[in-house]
Amino acid sequence: MRIFGIDPGSVRTGYGCIESSGSRWALHCSGAIVPPARSAFPEKLQVIHLELLARLTDARPDCVAIESLFHGLNTRSAFALAHARGVMLLAVTQLGLPVVEYAPAEVKRAVVGFGRAEKPQVQQMVTMLLGLAAPPKPLDVSDALAVALCHAHTAASGIPQADASPFARGRRVTSWRQLRPEDLEHR
Repeated sequence: MRIFGIDPGSVRTGYGCIESSGSRWALHCSGAIVPPARSAFPEKLQVIHLELLARLTDARPDCVAIESLFHGLNTRSAFALAHARGVMLLAVTQLGLPVVEYAPAEVKRAVVGFGRAEKPQVQQMVTMLLGLAAPPKPLDVSDALAVALCHAHTAASGIPQADASPFARGRRVTSWRQLRPEDLEHR
């Protein structure tokens, strides 16, 4: 299984794709998308969208795992990150790929064993788990690879995976077209 991980950011977006055979993983590709610093925000979003589309097309993953938003950001940063995640999710769904989301603490717990691990600890574990000669840089790249590894761990362990739709119960919904009225009913 080929898993494409994304560490979203409006300034720098890390990505990493791994090959997983259950208990073994190998690096397929990784890098960072960095829009020009002096560009207007809508232009940065366009760069992120187009670059991610190109990377996904080249990597041809079976699924995409993305880090979800987390609390503690200031409002301005949260809005910028939400916009960036929106264009990333658009790129993924345009290619018809299934997408799952993981909270930062969940990623750290799956890769390091501790949900409050620091970024250098995550980077070191990613380096070790993938058998890399050098740590992936910048840290956004190692974080994206950690998201992919988190999904590989979760999928291999038999733990129910995050649903593409928070409303779905008992079945996987990968687009709004598949959503049925009973999925929206509250119990």
